[in-house]
Amino acid sequence: MKKQFKANQRQEKGTRISARETVDLPPEQQSPLFSLGYMNKDYSLSQCTKDEKAAFADTLYKLSQLTWSQINASPRHGSGYEKIAKSSIRVAIPSHLKDDVNFIAFRFFGMAPMVGYRDGAVFYVIWLDRDFTLYPH
Repeated sequence: MKKQFKANQRQEKGTRISARETVDLPPEQQSPLFSLGYMNKDYSLSQCTKDEKAAFADTLYKLSQLTWSQINASPRHGSGYEKIAKSSIRVAIPSHLKDDVNFIAFRFFGMAPMVGYRDGAVFYVIWLDRDFTLYPH
């Protein structure tokens, strides 16, 4: 009986956690969400130094405190971004991306950019260009 009681206690504890309310806002009014699911292994966190990793985490946090509208209005070397021409990328582009994808770059460590694309409120980080070899700078 004791084991069953403990299991019930765990369930009760779990009921205190509630799902985040989802509001159907346009993407421009939402904060960005970040995905690393398509990150290129040659331009990934595993290539970064401890300081670069910390700066990457700080950048994601800072950006997550803004809306896409606020980011769009920010300077490109601040919390904003710049567009990167697909034709200027020097490495293979992930095959799941369509021809009309627009790449954008945020600065994450000094002038070093993280490059990816946006789909709605989600920014997919593909490359961390810490050594400035991904495209002409």
